Amino acid sequence: MSGVVVLILRFMMAIALYAFIGWAVYTLWRDMKRQKELIESQTIPEIKLVVEIGEQIESHSYTVPEIVVGRESTCDLELNANTVSAEHTRLSYHHQNWWVEDLGSRNGTFLNFDKVASPAILVSGDQLQLGQALIKISIQGDYAERPESDSN
Repeated sequence: MSGVVVLILRFMMAIALYAFIGWAVYTLWRDMKRQKELIESQTIPEIKLVVEIGEQIESHSYTVPEIVVGRESTCDLELNANTVSAEHTRLSYHHQNWWVEDLGSRNGTFLNFDKVASPAILVSGDQLQLGQALIKISIQGDYAERPESDSN
């Protein structure tokens, strides 16, 4: 009699184990599906760059997640100025913001006349200075404004 009870308990344990494994696999599948939908639903806001080098003014628009700016022809935005490095700076979209990062350029990257020492967030109306080149930033649908400093 006890042999039958042990056999029934083994079957119940096996069923419980398989149920747990099935539940875990289903939960992982559901989470991965939600993550995929979230990533696919994100859109990159268009960034418009107005470049001024001396008297020359050009306008460029991008909807890619990364833009490399420099003098080299392989850069996404090629600037023909001697004071701009081959790969001067990178604009990238992540964490729902556009960021600027200096790529070790010789003359530095300046955001609103402040040197960019570490990656910084860009908003519409910002100005980047790369050597003699001045780039005005305009982000479509930009919801973030630069915080006003309190003068209390």
